[in-house]
Amino acid sequence: MVLAAGRGERMRPLTDTTPKPLLPVRGQPLMQWPMQALAKSGFTRQLVNTAWLGERIAEHFGAHKCWPGVPMVDLSYSHEGRDFGYALETAGGIVRALPQLDEVFWVVAGDVFAPDFSFEPAVMARFAKSDALAHLWLVPNPAHNPGGDFGLAADGRVLNLPKGHVDRHLTFSTMALYKRAFFDTRRTGLPVGNPQGVAAPLAPMLRAAMDRGEVSGEVFLGAWTDVGTPERLAELNAGPFNL
Repeated sequence: MVLAAGRGERMRPLTDTTPKPLLPVRGQPLMQWPMQALAKSGFTRQLVNTAWLGERIAEHFGAHKCWPGVPMVDLSYSHEGRDFGYALETAGGIVRALPQLDEVFWVVAGDVFAPDFSFEPAVMARFAKSDALAHLWLVPNPAHNPGGDFGLAADGRVLNLPKGHVDRHLTFSTMALYKRAFFDTRRTGLPVGNPQGVAAPLAPMLRAAMDRGEVSGEVFLGAWTDVGTPERLAELNAGPFNL
């Protein structure tokens, strides 16, 4: 699942007419980078959730997409904006899309640039056999998030630490694996498919699951940018680059 429903307020005026995930980064739409990386690893069935200017995303990619050297991608959409008039936030959007997702599935944000990240099938298989319900990739705290999000225990459990804790030195990259059980109605309070369109954030669910020891993780040290401002976008596009 590729998350692409956000408004991108901090990217205005760029996002007034273009959905943030379609903004060009190094010669192609930002969200196309993780879509291609997923396909190269064999994950060619992809679901995209949309809200703000969502019709632009569906028009651009269509139901099938093939790039040079990349297997054809079969695309489906969860149009939150069309169905409800607003984005459902991360957890609400995932629960809305859950009937279309597998028992174990990847989630990545369409506004994060991580060209070195590889969506390894072996990692998914290992996670599927584990007791964890979610597996997160964490990055060293970037300049825009010096206080971090989480910590990581020696045994690979992600730790829900209070703000200011010395070991809260890692930031959630948005790349993650989940099991459907993580979004069970008993945990979310939402029926599968979220038919009422309830907007629900993911962070509180993750923190509660961490407290139960249900979230594993690892550190990703490759190139990673949360493209949250026009300045970060311009920095990525500055200078020579290779496609």
